[in-house]
Amino acid sequence: MAGVLLIAEASGEQLAATTAELVAEGGRLAKELGGGPVTVLLAGKNVQGLASSLGQLGAENVLVADSQRPTPPSPQWLLAAAEQAANQTQPDVILLTHAGGARDLGPSLAYRLGSGIVTDSTALRFESGELVVTKPVFGGSAIAEFAINASPKVVTLRPRAFEPAEPPTAREARVQALSVPDTDSGVEVLEEIREQASTGPKLKDAKVIVSGGRGLGGPENWHVVEELAQLLGGAVGATRAVTDAGWVPPSHQVGLTGATVAPDLYITIGISGAVQHIAGISGARNVVAINRDADANIFKYARYGVVGDWKQIVPAFTQRLKELRG
Repeated sequence: MAGVLLIAEASGEQLAATTAELVAEGGRLAKELGGGPVTVLLAGKNVQGLASSLGQLGAENVLVADSQRPTPPSPQWLLAAAEQAANQTQPDVILLTHAGGARDLGPSLAYRLGSGIVTDSTALRFESGELVVTKPVFGGSAIAEFAINASPKVVTLRPRAFEPAEPPTAREARVQALSVPDTDSGVEVLEEIREQASTGPKLKDAKVIVSGGRGLGGPENWHVVEELAQLLGGAVGATRAVTDAGWVPPSHQVGLTGATVAPDLYITIGISGAVQHIAGISGARNVVAINRDADANIFKYARYGVVGDWKQIVPAFTQRLKELRG
């Protein structure tokens, strides 16, 4: 066999929001390869019922590895499922989303298969029969192109960097179950602590994000970020300095060591534009920067910049939005 193998992620009883991007890009690459099969691996706990959702996105073949263990599947079990799917389908290309557990799964799978991998890609194309992978490097200050000589070629896709094409017609996918034996992870889960879900969209899926930095002065001023984000129906982001200081939980951190995001609109308040933060927003379509320092690095990346005191700008902007919506 040949073609493309996609490894989908699921959270609870829902597919990851980026699954449509994964299926669309996999289908496009398969056509360039000459029309090879596109197979989706769905591995996790109680995921059998999600196979039909993959068919609605346009997937043709689905392999389901459903864990029946009372605890979440271990990384070793997920790796075994991915390796089994790859050995069964013998694909030319394997695609994963560069988020969640796939960040670890992709490199581990490439090693198991004796292949190569390029992570966090933003564009793919075939040139003279060779897969060329584009990705930002050096904290987003340059763009590089890579070619993988080994096969299968493993690539992780940056979330929201690829357009989720609408399937021509929803189809009923051919579903096959995989039997993946339980593996001893060597780790015992003693307790699961779930962070209380915040209102609004998830950071990695949001089309609008409002982020704050140390320029806000202190946690007592953080409410202006949350109020504006809620008004715009967006998510709340933060710099590493803010999360390290304990103003907000680490789950809000955007940047090289936090979340990589690609919203349609990214508003920064009091953010200077450190390299590690810029690396996490290189996929943002429109950046609006508010900072009183006209020489702040963030203005080099912003489409719109406002130089001034946020205490005068943001409340006035928020109030005007309320008037326009009210």
